[in-house]
Amino acid sequence: DRGRRAATLKLRILVVNWRDWKNPEAGGAEVHLHEIFGRLAAAGHDVTVLAHRFEGSAREERADGVRLLRIGGKFDFNLRVVPFYRGRLRREKFDVVVEDLNKLPFLLPLFAQSPCCAILHHFFGGSIWKETNPLFASYVLFGEWLVKRTYRHVPFCAVSESSARELEEAGVPRGKIRVIHNAVDHEACRVDPSVRRVPGRVVYLGRVKRYKGVDHLLRALLIVRRTVPGAHLVVVGTGDDLPRLRREARALGIEEAVAFAGFVDTETKVRHLREAEIVVTPSPKEGWGVTTIEANACGTPVVASDVPGLRDAVRHERTGLLFPYGEVGALAGAMTRLLTDHAFRGRLSAAAVEWAARFRWEDAARETSEWLEEVAGAARA
Repeated sequence: DRGRRAATLKLRILVVNWRDWKNPEAGGAEVHLHEIFGRLAAAGHDVTVLAHRFEGSAREERADGVRLLRIGGKFDFNLRVVPFYRGRLRREKFDVVVEDLNKLPFLLPLFAQSPCCAILHHFFGGSIWKETNPLFASYVLFGEWLVKRTYRHVPFCAVSESSARELEEAGVPRGKIRVIHNAVDHEACRVDPSVRRVPGRVVYLGRVKRYKGVDHLLRALLIVRRTVPGAHLVVVGTGDDLPRLRREARALGIEEAVAFAGFVDTETKVRHLREAEIVVTPSPKEGWGVTTIEANACGTPVVASDVPGLRDAVRHERTGLLFPYGEVGALAGAMTRLLTDHAFRGRLSAAAVEWAARFRWEDAARETSEWLEEVAGAARA
C-alpha cells in the first residue's frame, strides 16, 4: 500500500531523470524512480517528474499520483532542462529539487533557487567505452567529471555501498552521502509454488545495451549447452543492442536456444523470473542490481559479474554466484554448476528469498522521505 505511511512534512518535490517509468527503455533507475516517488506522492507529497519524450508519449500526464512532464529527446534532454526550469518550473517554488543522475548531469545545483540534492546509481567510468562511440563516450565522461567538480557539496543518496565509495573517491564528503538501498515489490515478486521451473531456463532481465554484456552470456550459453543440451536463454527487455545480439546468436548457431521477449509488463516479468532456473546479470557495473533482488524474491539464484553494485546485491555462494567480469569461461562454469547441481541450487534459492526479504520499497521510501525533509529543512534553517 503506497499510501500506508503519512508524511510528517508535505513537500513539493521536483525530480529530474532522463526517463520516466513509462518509457519503453526504462531500466532499474526508473523502477527506483517509480517505487520511491510513487509512494511519496501517495503519502501526501506533491511530486513532479521531468523526463524526456518518447514515441507516443504525452507532454504532460498524471500517473500513480505523480505529475509527469516530458521535454526534448534522449539526445538533447540534458540541454533543455535548465532553460525549461528557468522558464516554467522556477516559479512553482519547489521545496526540494532532486537530480537522478544517469550518464550526464543537468547542473541544476548551479541554477535552481530551491535546495538541490542528487541520487546516484553509479558512474559509468570506463564502462562507457563499451557502450557507444568515442565522441559520445568522451561527452559522458566529461559530464561525470563535471559532477565530481561541481557537486561536492550537494547532498547525495547512493543506492549501494559501492556507489557511496565512488562518491567519496570523487571528493564528496562522507557526511553528505546517505545510503538507501534499492528494494523489491514483494507483492509482485514472490515465490509461487504453482509455477513450475522450466528445465535449463536461463533469463536475462534488463535493458539491452551493448555495455550490459549480454553477448558474453550468448557465448557462455554455447559452452553450457555442451554439458546441458537443453539450456536456453530468454532475454527480457529491449534496447538498441537487440539487432546485434540476434546476429550474434545466429553466428554462434544457437538462434533456436535464444528467445527475445522484448519489453514486458510486471506480471509477465515475474512469470519469467519464476520459471527460470537461474538469472544472469553479466554487466561491468551496476548501482545495485534491482533485477537480481527481484529474481531472489522469486526464489531464483543469480549469476552476476563480480563488480561494484552487483557484489553488493549478490551474496556469493549464498544467493548466487559471482564471476570475474568478461571471463566467458568462468560465466559458463557458474551457469553449468547451478543448472546441474539441483541440491546446491535449492539451497541458494531458499537463502535468496530470505536475503531479498530485507529490502522493501516501503522502507526505502520512508528513508528517502526523511532524507528529503532534512535537505529541505537545512535550507530553511
